[in-house]
Amino acid sequence: MAGLADLDATALVQALDAKRVSAVELLKAALARHEETHASLNAVVNADLERAFERARAIDDLRFKGAPVGPLAGVPMTIKDTLDVVGMPASSGLADYRRRQCEDAVAVALARKAGAVIWGKTNVPVLAADWQSFNGLYGATNNPWDLARTPGGSSGGAAAALAARVTPLEIGSDIGGSLRIPASFCGVFSHKPTWGMVSQRGHVPPRPGSFVERDLNVVGPMARSARDLRLLLSVIEDGPLAPKAPPMDLRTARIGVWLDEPAFPLDPEVREVVAAFARDIGAAGAAVEPIPAPVDARALLQAYQTLLGAVLGEDLPPGALRRMETTRPLARLALRRGAGPLSLAAMTLAYTARHTDWMAADAVRARLRHEISGVFDRFDAILAPVAPVPAFPHDHRTFQQRWLMPSDGRKIAYNTLLTWISLATALRLPATVVPAGRTSGGLPVGVQLIGPQGGDGRLLALAQALDERVRSFEPPPAFA
Repeated sequence: MAGLADLDATALVQALDAKRVSAVELLKAALARHEETHASLNAVVNADLERAFERARAIDDLRFKGAPVGPLAGVPMTIKDTLDVVGMPASSGLADYRRRQCEDAVAVALARKAGAVIWGKTNVPVLAADWQSFNGLYGATNNPWDLARTPGGSSGGAAAALAARVTPLEIGSDIGGSLRIPASFCGVFSHKPTWGMVSQRGHVPPRPGSFVERDLNVVGPMARSARDLRLLLSVIEDGPLAPKAPPMDLRTARIGVWLDEPAFPLDPEVREVVAAFARDIGAAGAAVEPIPAPVDARALLQAYQTLLGAVLGEDLPPGALRRMETTRPLARLALRRGAGPLSLAAMTLAYTARHTDWMAADAVRARLRHEISGVFDRFDAILAPVAPVPAFPHDHRTFQQRWLMPSDGRKIAYNTLLTWISLATALRLPATVVPAGRTSGGLPVGVQLIGPQGGDGRLLALAQALDERVRSFEPPPAFA
């Protein structure tokens, strides 16, 4: 049926309930779109079609009989390849992880219980540890706005598949911007929930079979509309979010705009897109006010690096950790001599953090969480950039060899991608990414709306109002 790819998940559910289309037809349409785009994008890298068609036929039968069905019944969707799916174990870019049996990750099981027809897995970097989505198992995923550029990572395959309208919904994850940066780079929506709201069980890393709910990491929804974020989160979260609640009245919204931070670089073109979006929100009736950094940005970044390194260090090969341990004294000396918080020395200390280092960083986090509570007494959300640059060209060299090149000709460290996403991650706050506009070169730019702990419902209501009244998803021209 023509036009199915243009519909978001909410509209697809309405079409299914009205029996204007069947689950089998929707699945066939998704697969046809995948076939059209796969050679260019390489976004969906694994599939289980036999199980998917069996599921779609069963849902169609239930609807025909008038039996009750779930809120996602018949909607085809893909899952980030860091989440286990029956028949498609999470590889996280590693062949050994793919060769095993698994159960559905908790979030996946909840989506399936709600009736979703899960048919494919989307590409990621190895162990979800990069802002580009490529690995030796499945290769590189391209950005549908410019095939020479990355869609971001680690949920890069998910964002590319959404933007190219291969799938209407995705479940991704975020510990270092992995939901937010790909959404910004590809012009789609994502939501990083309050930490602990959605179970991480079945996410890889950590190693398969782990029961650990890792610090900082979250599992969350991605979509082409804010209302779809609300729908999917209401299914996979631990507690109802009332997805049918109305969007926020923008005339009551109070938004603090955080755009200028000396410690966090920002491409002038990205800044202008975000500033213009903030002006448009004000014109739509919201109270919009520039604000300084809501917390001490340098203290935030240093604490975040230690907290993040302590988590990611567990995934490093033992030999690599031992080698880093031997360089700890030199790293400390480099920091005393002026090495910056995003330097190799700082990252070395983060990856080899002692428990006392983690406790000190956690104490800083607690202080900053207390300080930011006053900001949310004044504002419903903080509006901020997601990344210092738009989508950048593929670069598969080592991290130390990579640089970002903003439009003003500067050369900034690759790790500065950690900067703008650090506030919500380190302080365990919810953050919703919505499309803000495009650069002069046509690349999409997203903004993140950061809210108070547990304020996910109100944040998503604001995002839905912005989606409906200010800026919504636009397909990449080459994939329209």
